[in-house]
Amino acid sequence: MTFEINGRKIGADHPPYIIAELSANHNGSLERALETIDAAKRCGASAIKLQTYTAETMTIDCDRPDFMVKGGLWDGFKLYDLYKWAQTPFEWHDAMFAHARKIGIDVFSTPFDESAVDLLEQLDTPVYKIASFENTDLPLIRYVAKTGKPMIMSTGMATEAEIAEAVDAARSAGCKDLVLLHCISSYPAPMDQANIRQMQELARRFGTIPGLSDHTIGTTASVAAVALGACVIEKHFTLSRTDKGPDSEFSIEPAELERLCSETHNAWLALGNVGYERQSAEAGSKVFRRSVYFVRDLPAGAVVDAKDIRRIRPGMGLAPKHFDTLIGKRLKVSVARGTATSWDQFDE
Repeated sequence: MTFEINGRKIGADHPPYIIAELSANHNGSLERALETIDAAKRCGASAIKLQTYTAETMTIDCDRPDFMVKGGLWDGFKLYDLYKWAQTPFEWHDAMFAHARKIGIDVFSTPFDESAVDLLEQLDTPVYKIASFENTDLPLIRYVAKTGKPMIMSTGMATEAEIAEAVDAARSAGCKDLVLLHCISSYPAPMDQANIRQMQELARRFGTIPGLSDHTIGTTASVAAVALGACVIEKHFTLSRTDKGPDSEFSIEPAELERLCSETHNAWLALGNVGYERQSAEAGSKVFRRSVYFVRDLPAGAVVDAKDIRRIRPGMGLAPKHFDTLIGKRLKVSVARGTATSWDQFDE
């Protein structure tokens, strides 16, 4: 099962597609946003991903208890104020898309309402992301799916039934290429609750390409996910956590992203293929296997005794499995100690 994003094949037989999630890590600066895109490219990421919303498209300006954040990184924030702080202004998108394309890194976004989809269509986004918090917004999912473009959907917080509804909404509205990202919507996510084996179950249950939206600290879970078959990895990315911002605490920095890209690629390479054909890298080592050697000088006509031969390294002689067969055979040539055994040394 494969599909393409900007000509890049996504699937088990291709290197993992690494998404650097910029999210709110621009910290309110378009210049910083562009610098973050540059850094993602230098680190080896496949794509930079934005989030397309305004405070008005996310919520209403209301300070009733329902609209106040209680606990976690954003404790005490009014939802409207949090999204006002974190939003990537619509008017920045053209510059950000153009810059990413100029330097040669894929760029796309998560839309949070239909107006965001309309903007992203104008920018000809190659793929769409559905956030975990929107995976129950079936009208939005259908609106995105009608574009006919590939969709990457996070499954954080969703029950099996809710995931099934989201997948059905996407497919029934026209989505043919769908990635489900296993996700734990906790910021950061505890490593002991990462539960990345679920990624394989999602792929099996829903017939989708597997991936991980990773909110754990560090890169371990992402590398392990690739070892379990992840084809897509998404990770929040910032130039520096010390600069602080809405998402900085659970984002990785450039050195970590570079390591993530390298280690996930190596993990994918290490998977290889199922089969008994030996790898070319082993060819030079075969000489150091054990084989049967003469350990005494023997004249022609001698009958080989167990004390005359040994199973030792290197591997130039007959295989050790022939040791018992050689005992009692008569030599037709003389041999010196340290001579490798071969069938042409013996009488028929």
